[in-house]
Amino acid sequence: MVSVWEFLKGDRSDVDSGGQFKITLTKKQPQHAITGPAATTGYLYVNLHWSTRSAERPSGGSALRRFFDPRILRPLTPDNFSQSPVNVDLDLACMYELTDGSRGVIQPLGNLFGDLNRPPYIKLSGDDVSGAPSGETMYINLEKKDKFRRLLIFVYIYDDTPAFDRTHATVTIVPQSGPRLEIKLDERAAAARSCAVVLIENSGDGQLTVRREVRYVHGFQSDLDRLYGFGMQWQRGYKTPSA
Repeated sequence: MVSVWEFLKGDRSDVDSGGQFKITLTKKQPQHAITGPAATTGYLYVNLHWSTRSAERPSGGSALRRFFDPRILRPLTPDNFSQSPVNVDLDLACMYELTDGSRGVIQPLGNLFGDLNRPPYIKLSGDDVSGAPSGETMYINLEKKDKFRRLLIFVYIYDDTPAFDRTHATVTIVPQSGPRLEIKLDERAAAARSCAVVLIENSGDGQLTVRREVRYVHGFQSDLDRLYGFGMQWQRGYKTPSA
């Protein structure tokens, strides 16, 4: 068995270094079913990794438009040439609804890291604040898949400048066997603070359906909740400062 980190550090082609096929979920190909006894047992790994986009300089077209701009004699400000880097703290999270009707959220905010052996059978490994190579990883116990009704994997920006348009972020879903799934958060949603990434639903016939969402909202968890109808009560939360 190849570890999740070996999968994630492989090349970016259709077949990674571990021999596992990769499927990128897109608007044209938004859905994939995880099937088979091997794929729907053990743990499902969900990883978030991001990096800051490099500074962007104006394209040739914008430079040409500036040449004919009557304001050309006005001194150019630094903003005309590049965007200064920003610190972005993205968090991986999951809203869940179990078959017994219980609902909740797994997220760094409020230290709601979950549990693999007790409900909700989901656990977040930790909180990465800088986009380290390993990123943030969530584990879903598929031995308890019959307990799941739906899982909404989402990403939010914690207490910082809305800057989805300033990052390269990718969510990767790795089953025990079969293709790993990639979802890129590459839309320029400058003012968004949260993004619903994928919805995982139990079809009831031994398979899990993963559907790409990539829906950006300007608000927070409560706004995503209203969008997907989980019906939970929300209050402002904080992270525990690092020692």
